[in-house]
Amino acid sequence: MLIRLMARLLSAHKGSVLAIVVLQLMQTTANLLLPTLNAAIIDDGIIAGNTGEILHLGGWMAGIAAVQVLTAIAAGYLGSVVAMDIGGQLREELFTKVRSFSSQEVGVFGAHSLVTRATNDVVQIQNLAVLVFAMLIAAPAIFIGGIALAVHQDAALSWIVVAVIPVLTVIMTVIVRRLIPLYREGQSLLDRISRVLREQIIGANVIRGFVRQDHEIRRFDEANKDLTRNNLHSALLVAGMMPMIMLVVNLSSVCVVWFGGHRIDSGEMRLGALTAFIAYILQILIAIMMAMYVFMTAPRASACAERIREVLDTQPAIADPAAGAAPGKAAPANTSPGNAVEFRNVSFAYPGAEAPVLDGLTFTAAPGTTTAIIGATGSGKTTLLNLLPRFLDATAGEISIGGRNVRALTLDALRNLFALVPQQAYLFSGTVAENLRVGAPAAGDQDLWQALTAAQAADFVRDLPLGLDAHVSQGGTNFSGGERQRLCIARALLKNAPVYLFDDSFSALDYGTDVRLRAAIEPLLRSATVLIVAERVATVADAGLILVLEDGRLVAQGTHSELMASSPSYREIAASQLVLEETP
Repeated sequence: MLIRLMARLLSAHKGSVLAIVVLQLMQTTANLLLPTLNAAIIDDGIIAGNTGEILHLGGWMAGIAAVQVLTAIAAGYLGSVVAMDIGGQLREELFTKVRSFSSQEVGVFGAHSLVTRATNDVVQIQNLAVLVFAMLIAAPAIFIGGIALAVHQDAALSWIVVAVIPVLTVIMTVIVRRLIPLYREGQSLLDRISRVLREQIIGANVIRGFVRQDHEIRRFDEANKDLTRNNLHSALLVAGMMPMIMLVVNLSSVCVVWFGGHRIDSGEMRLGALTAFIAYILQILIAIMMAMYVFMTAPRASACAERIREVLDTQPAIADPAAGAAPGKAAPANTSPGNAVEFRNVSFAYPGAEAPVLDGLTFTAAPGTTTAIIGATGSGKTTLLNLLPRFLDATAGEISIGGRNVRALTLDALRNLFALVPQQAYLFSGTVAENLRVGAPAAGDQDLWQALTAAQAADFVRDLPLGLDAHVSQGGTNFSGGERQRLCIARALLKNAPVYLFDDSFSALDYGTDVRLRAAIEPLLRSATVLIVAERVATVADAGLILVLEDGRLVAQGTHSELMASSPSYREIAASQLVLEETP
């Protein structure tokens, strides 16, 4: 998984990767030549008392060292650039994929997990790429070249290298095999603690209101301890590896000095050759340590690569129609023209659910009229609205707008037909003006004030110290619920769309503001198709068509007066709100 992912990402950087390989090989070659030159200086210069040879070989050593430094810097720089590029590419791919997800896919992964995968997991891939460019290319060259040059210096001592390599390989294999499941578990535990933190931050007032601080402290403490325990276990394995490696390195160095000293004493080996041999042994061991460091990092990156691939390989349940797909059925002859919204025997059920959320809905919302949807909590009102812009897809039946099946339109083209005020009024961090221009990026300040006036929000925005430039916190938490709703309504009014969807968008408004707002927006929406989800009968009483939902079924439809005469369900809702005598 990790290798395939890295190969795909690096395929766009073949030139840079080739340059890194060449630079690393040049650096490695220079590094391997230095001990041989040093041996020649000792044997042919210092011991022989030949100052000229010392200066000559010393000059070569200085030049080769300079090449080594320059190539190392260039390779390190290029490696970092490529690693950052592939990290940026991965984040962009994840962001694009997540943007295409419906609420069902987001629910499967969880928002906290998707954030962790797009940040922490990508960083782990980047870190591995840096190590690969810095070490994994150089390590094999140093290893192979070091062995060859060590044998060239003294073949009899080469048995030490042969004995050391299997020992280090066993150490590396045992540790890496234990690290892989630990790192995989660690990423899941990181998701868990992120989820707990996110819930405690977002739900802080709920936790305080129910005096559940102690429970949440214990909940966080449990998640924190599990993550800490996992990190300590993996850190202990990594920390224990270094002493074992150093023990092997030191023992091999002692063996080289011991046996090499005897060979020098017997005249079978020169002093310079011994120093070069020791240097090559150290280089071989360092190459092995470099490779081991990469292999220790690889398990965490591998676990992250699996998690990233899970997201990238997930196919959104809701997507644009396939190229060349047949267009949706034309509307029947009696269908209202323009931007009429029509449901024909529409049902919706979540995967694996025993009962549908919506069952067999049929109705038409005509242009220039308001269609209101009312019903008990959980009757499917919000789900009905979500089917129109395809935030969810109907599992049966057909939905059309202006005679066009919604499934035959691209998602962007379809959603551009709607101006939506969601049930949860959400504002983005920035300014009031920036939030309003989400609905109309080219709108001028005068347009913004007109929309705010219609939404009954102009007064409180004008009272803000900076007016339209006033700061908005993430989610709009520095505004009240009613203020957020009115700003979201103003944002929708700016879009000037053919269809408007208001999902319980007046629930946080007092009765007087509600009446004034609906009176102000009525002329603005005169030619549009308007669908309103509401809990209050007073909000929907003037609608041209009222739909009454009960357990996902459409039990009645008509005007307020018609439903008061014919629908027990509607009368019960009206009676419960004490509006029987207040509403004509």
